[in-house]
Amino acid sequence: QVQLVESGGGLVQTGGSLRLSCAASGRTFSSNAMGWFRQAPGKEREFVAAISWSGGNTYYRESVKGRFTISRDNAKNTVYLQMNNLKPEDTAVYYCAGGWGPDYTGLGLGEFGFWGRGTQVTVSS
Repeated sequence: QVQLVESGGGLVQTGGSLRLSCAASGRTFSSNAMGWFRQAPGKEREFVAAISWSGGNTYYRESVKGRFTISRDNAKNTVYLQMNNLKPEDTAVYYCAGGWGPDYTGLGLGEFGFWGRGTQVTVSS
């Protein structure tokens, strides 16, 4: 059984930082892209960041560029999202996702077939 388990969410003030982790079990994702998505109340789930199988390529939504960093440790089957200078509009449930292919091609949700249950990130103003 494949599982993706997120951790590291919480409540932080504007300008603060959080580091999300996503540990995979049940299969290795070392040959697959990994991603982070988020969903705020009343909104659709949206792409945040993705990373290719080797970590050589990374992708971000425009609003988080320069503030968020995605990384991975294939030996630990884990992907991370370092979030700095957080803003209230970053408040959402953050989901880890395992991709079907080795890299992200920009098609969003459809490129990912494995999902975690999410971790809440709340940024207070």
